[in-house]
Amino acid sequence: MVQLWVSPGACSLLPHILLNEINADFELVIVDIVKELGFPEKYKEINPKKRLPILILDDGTVITETVAISTKISQMAPDHHLLGSDDLEIVRSYEWFNWLSGTFHERGFGSFFGPHRFADDEIAFDPIRRSSYAFIEQCFSDVEERLTGVYAVGNAFTAVDVFLYVIYRWGHMLRLDMKGAYPKYTKLVLEVTKRAAVSKTVEKEGIPLIEDNRADGADLQKYKP
Repeated sequence: MVQLWVSPGACSLLPHILLNEINADFELVIVDIVKELGFPEKYKEINPKKRLPILILDDGTVITETVAISTKISQMAPDHHLLGSDDLEIVRSYEWFNWLSGTFHERGFGSFFGPHRFADDEIAFDPIRRSSYAFIEQCFSDVEERLTGVYAVGNAFTAVDVFLYVIYRWGHMLRLDMKGAYPKYTKLVLEVTKRAAVSKTVEKEGIPLIEDNRADGADLQKYKP
């Protein structure tokens, strides 16, 4: 049995869904980094980077980083073709993964919700958030433009679709008009949410299926350029 550490609604939602998708036998550890105000110091020995998700294999091996963990889960059930059904589709999956994790997630949402990681002076925080808000909107538009079919890679469901679903949920935190502005993206997300693994996962994490409510009460649209 493997062990997966997650925070509700965060990027760790991706590997959580994938484990349920392959019907894996796993133990779930939930650490709410919103309520904890970050990664608890007491768990630093497990992941010195103080980030989630964390996957611990049955032999004690610790794997960190969302894409690496998703790759391992794909290897656990190769017949599910979570990264694609041929070599080119696998390459395309990593092309999406690198951009979604390193650019959209980190440069966009990472800087918006964690401006302190990019500047020491609090005076710079609001300008960073305004810049990040515009960058996030551009990234959503880039996804919309790039999608050509029901799924992101080839003609079948992959882990990329789940990652896109996870980030789509975050758009609701910024009160973006996701359905109106991004119809192709919305179509993909609605297809993903039909899967039993998705409904099972969000129920376990105690979060809405689509409308991420973690920022309820916060006036985040004030950062809209």
